[in-house]
Amino acid sequence: MADAPQSSEKSTRLAALLAKVALGDQASFADLYRQTSSHLYGVAVRILREGSTAEEVLQESFVSVWHHAGSYEAAKGQPLTWLSSIVRNRCLDQLRRRELDTVTMTADDDDGKEFDLPSGEPTPVEMLLAGAEARSVRDCVDALDAGPKQAIALAFYQGLSHAELADHMRQPLGTVKSWVRRGLERLKNCLDRAGFARN
Repeated sequence: MADAPQSSEKSTRLAALLAKVALGDQASFADLYRQTSSHLYGVAVRILREGSTAEEVLQESFVSVWHHAGSYEAAKGQPLTWLSSIVRNRCLDQLRRRELDTVTMTADDDDGKEFDLPSGEPTPVEMLLAGAEARSVRDCVDALDAGPKQAIALAFYQGLSHAELADHMRQPLGTVKSWVRRGLERLKNCLDRAGFARN
């Protein structure tokens, strides 16, 4: 019976973090990521059966959380359930786009063990948000080529998925994915050089 108070306490804590994220609190967003990313990555892996794609979907999901945290309503469900639904919907979109076999979901899918993320290094999303007010970040973004720059701007500031980016930019999905991947890699390297790397 000891699990119930702990679960309730965690839900209260996550709900408070989501409320702060809705107000643009970057520190709370980073804390929310630390507390939930392992579990949500596990949700994505169970659906997609592919680690690299799960990482990609997890990143897209947290960008969506950053933009839509204000739509969370505690009265309608637990925070982790709401977060999991965002990841699940992104995963199902990914499966539909790739015309893969659908994965049967069960009610207790979220009760499995948490998964370790592939790397302990900060994600590009974390690094961008952590330094969003610094001039160096803007300089790094401005240094990108036109395609990657526009794709990343739309992804981060409008929360568009890869498929939505491809449609919006009228480019092949593979091209847009390449732009985002290459752009994020260059941003990470630029931010590292600017002193945002964490040892």
